[in-house]
Amino acid sequence: MSQLPFDFNGLDTAVHGPLRLGILTILHMDGPVDFTALKKRLTVADGTLGLHLQKLEAVGYLRANTVLHGRRPKTTYRLTAAGRKAFGEYLDSMRRLLDAVEATRHGHVGG
Repeated sequence: MSQLPFDFNGLDTAVHGPLRLGILTILHMDGPVDFTALKKRLTVADGTLGLHLQKLEAVGYLRANTVLHGRRPKTTYRLTAAGRKAFGEYLDSMRRLLDAVEATRHGHVGG
């Protein structure tokens, strides 16, 4: 039996959830994005998105900035340095996993 390329228990659970991974991906690729745009792109309810944004903000992976446009608040989110690092480390883990799986699919590693 071959050894796994990384420790699954070591995955950052703040990043690993599908919605949080989607949020981090959008912010990484597009830069700062407001709540409404995130909601539309991820097709998710306000409350659900809000909970995941709060979690990512609580662990320091993103920062929120709210300004008033007339009487309506507009909140924009951006990745922090810690968020960029966590996202990059998560992607590195997934890359190692994909490489290991591909190697076994093509018979390069015994099992």
